[in-house]
Amino acid sequence: MTLKMYSMTLKRRSLLLSLLAMSSGSIAVAPNPVPVKVWKDPNCGCCKDWIDHLQKNNFLVKVMDQGNTTARARLGMPQTFGSCHTALIEGYVIEGHVPASDIQLLLKEKPQALGLAVPGMPIGSPGMDGPAYGGKRDAYQVLLIHKDGTSRVFRAYKPSTTA
Repeated sequence: MTLKMYSMTLKRRSLLLSLLAMSSGSIAVAPNPVPVKVWKDPNCGCCKDWIDHLQKNNFLVKVMDQGNTTARARLGMPQTFGSCHTALIEGYVIEGHVPASDIQLLLKEKPQALGLAVPGMPIGSPGMDGPAYGGKRDAYQVLLIHKDGTSRVFRAYKPSTTA
């Protein structure tokens, strides 16, 4: 190897190391996915869309396609707050079309509660927001469900102004 070739090799190596050092500070590493169990009807499309929403927001979903009525009762979620799917995440029960951001906030704050619920199936909530709904969004509330069965509003969503 000539001196000129050796010098070029060193320059390339220095350049590559410099680029690597500069980029290493900006590499974003996603946190570990949060495991979730979801009970749903095997034929429910909106449940599948809600699961897709969770997966896009760093949740690792295990699906039980056996319906959710028995799971809801076993986990202690009052039927009054019922919807088409029930989930269990880090000891919290999630009922219905709860946005991933609200679940993430729940897991961060860790309140003494049973979990969160979006009763019914409001249009515009995650999983009920596909093209078939034409951008319409109903007002709805995410409720924090206490272990005694009482609830309070955790977050309220306004209706869309376009329809």
